[in-house]
Amino acid sequence: MVMNMGRDADQGVVELAYQPVVGDYAGALRERRRFNRAGRIQKVALVLIGLAWALDLGAAVGGGDSNTFLLIWVPLVVALLLFQPWLTARQVLKAAARNGAYRATVSDAGLTVVTEHSSTSVGFAAQPRYRETKELFVLYSDDKNATCFTVLPKRGVADPADVDRLRGILDRNLSRV
Repeated sequence: MVMNMGRDADQGVVELAYQPVVGDYAGALRERRRFNRAGRIQKVALVLIGLAWALDLGAAVGGGDSNTFLLIWVPLVVALLLFQPWLTARQVLKAAARNGAYRATVSDAGLTVVTEHSSTSVGFAAQPRYRETKELFVLYSDDKNATCFTVLPKRGVADPADVDRLRGILDRNLSRV
């Protein structure tokens, strides 16, 4: 499928061409963590873990009983949890990079993503919500953990005005989370 960048500007179609990078997927995973159930649980767990570590550190400094295991391993577990989106994004990028360059077409009917080896069409009913960051638009499925998502990097548009047009299409057809 060959797309002509910009040919459908008057028809409410926005086209993007991009090569995915780790930051795209890391950003999408970080945003997902901000609104899904697992992300909320993780925030509470980090606070409780931090509190337990601080109490144990206070006990160690005060000369009381402390748990060396907690003092050493808790900071490592917290670091792992904080870097999890980036680590996962690296794995996702390995699979995505095999497809080569990405070309996406977004209209009021949905979106189509074409690569060197595949073509996928997604109706807005399958991913009815989205988030916008400084660099991305990310469409999410409506299950409680938003397991499916599509990343649309803003750098992929041919004209900066297309970012506003894309936002308009998404606002008409999806809900922001």
